[in-house]
Amino acid sequence: MQVGNARYLTENDLPDVLPVFPIAGVLLLPGGQLPLNIFEPRYLAMFDAAMAGNRLIGMIQPALNEGLTDNILPERPPLCQVGCIGRITSLTETGDGRYIASLGGICRFRLMEEVHLAGKPYRSFNIAPFIADLASAEEESTVDRDGLLAAFRAYLDANKLEADWESVERASNITLVNSLSMMSPFGPAEKQALLEAPDLKSRAETLIAITEFVLARSFGDADTVLQ
Repeated sequence: MQVGNARYLTENDLPDVLPVFPIAGVLLLPGGQLPLNIFEPRYLAMFDAAMAGNRLIGMIQPALNEGLTDNILPERPPLCQVGCIGRITSLTETGDGRYIASLGGICRFRLMEEVHLAGKPYRSFNIAPFIADLASAEEESTVDRDGLLAAFRAYLDANKLEADWESVERASNITLVNSLSMMSPFGPAEKQALLEAPDLKSRAETLIAITEFVLARSFGDADTVLQ
């Protein structure tokens, strides 16, 4: 996996301990790009430390059973067990105390034990990375691209939205599935299901199923909308 100027090929290329950034409803996937607006002091400190080190942080959601649906979180919320490692590929100071950053997704991870680092205001954990995410190119041919594009087009049409179809058609299946999953306007539970899908084929199928469910709930028979 190439992210920015770095290559991540084996478990040895990844840290044992990772700082985590919990945000409800935000999804980062391997190969994806996630823009972030950083303003809380503890997370400004996290990004400062990451930039001085390996440039890696973990994006993760608060635990779904806590009823947290916005970005106002307690100091140490229970967390979902699976997140995604991101590399800081760009960081800009705004002049008013914020950072505008972009993360490139590397691979998913599972939380292990929490690690208490002296003097650090943010949380860090031992992690178990999903090493298979580092070599996912062989999954390209497993995706039902036609079904995915049909669901995407139906969602756009139903909501009177437009897309740059030239760019969509040029995108690889990996880029298409992960980009559509990240930009989808679904809730935290749906985003976590997309993150935890075991492989690209399953993620595409999950995305199609969620889209069809939303269309059926909002506009009636999904089969009619998808025709």
